[in-house]
Amino acid sequence: MGFTEIVREIKEIKIQGAVNVAKASAKAVEAVLKEYKFRDKDILFKSLNKAREILLKTRPTEPCMRNTLNYLFVNVDKKNLVESLTKKITEVKNHFDQAAQKIAKIGSKKVINKSIIFTHCHSSAVMDVLKEAKKLGKKFTVYNTETRPLFQGRLTAKELARENIPVKHFIDSAARIALKKADLMLIGADAISSEGKVINKIGSEQFAEIAEKFDVPVYSCTDSWKFDPQTVFGYEEEIEKRGAKEVWAEAPRGVTVSNYAFEKINPDLVAGIISELGIYKPEIFVEEVKRTYPWLF
Repeated sequence: MGFTEIVREIKEIKIQGAVNVAKASAKAVEAVLKEYKFRDKDILFKSLNKAREILLKTRPTEPCMRNTLNYLFVNVDKKNLVESLTKKITEVKNHFDQAAQKIAKIGSKKVINKSIIFTHCHSSAVMDVLKEAKKLGKKFTVYNTETRPLFQGRLTAKELARENIPVKHFIDSAARIALKKADLMLIGADAISSEGKVINKIGSEQFAEIAEKFDVPVYSCTDSWKFDPQTVFGYEEEIEKRGAKEVWAEAPRGVTVSNYAFEKINPDLVAGIISELGIYKPEIFVEEVKRTYPWLF
């Protein structure tokens, strides 16, 4: 897949999930590198920087992609550009693979035998946790939402069914009914702010508030590279607002459609963030990220 095709698939949300978008951005850079590797170094560097700018504009609420691109380009050896960048692309791939394995092992311990797990939207980290729990011999049922307007919840339901994990699919407005019976709520994250706010699919905070009412602990399963270092310096995480046609293709005149893709979850509603660094309360998670990945800043 070439650079242009990867960019288009990110924009059109054919590539789902923050980590998958970040991985795709690294592949896009790799595609440019292969295309221009035999050109003049100045031309190659300009082409790579242009590619980076294009990728950063594809999706606003994607700090994982921004962090990935920053890692690739920060302190890159310009004299040995191809070798240096190729090495960094490999390091990025290794990070995501190793982090996913750690998150799955850590998170699976939170899944209790014969329990009901509630989840919203589609998260590769949550899926890895649930698959690992099944490998450990735990029996549980997943209640998941359809997640309108793009129905990402159907991806979750299909994937669980393929793994022979029992799943009950709920319309979004029935989440309260699902949460009444749930023992645990697991969601992903698209971004995490310096204040410990988890930014996830629209509806997540609403469901977290319902979960609190029914004493259902809420955990966010996420790679720590989704932390947004810009928020440390006062910048607000931009919440992506998508086109009205996703919700209502032919809305009548006089009807305005609001289609926010994400929302911020109050840290007080989150029992813990499960990442490759361990399980921490949101505010402690932020400190651990600062300590482990100083290059982010």
